[in-house]
Amino acid sequence: MSDIVAPMGGKIIDVKVKVGDVVNENDEVIILEAMKMELPIVATASGRVNEIRCRKGDAVEAEAVLIVLG
Repeated sequence: MSDIVAPMGGKIIDVKVKVGDVVNENDEVIILEAMKMELPIVATASGRVNEIRCRKGDAVEAEAVLIVLG
């Protein structure tokens, strides 16, 4: 299992995957707005999306787990 975490605090602009999707390492999975910039969050490993812990519009803290891959 692998977790995808927020590199910094911000607001979730878009979630590009859903539970059950298969992602490859470096696939864009979330768009985070931080410091008035859009920051793409990419998968740190390949795997299946087991859990999504955020939704569009959520405010997240730095190091918060956003997606759990299995």
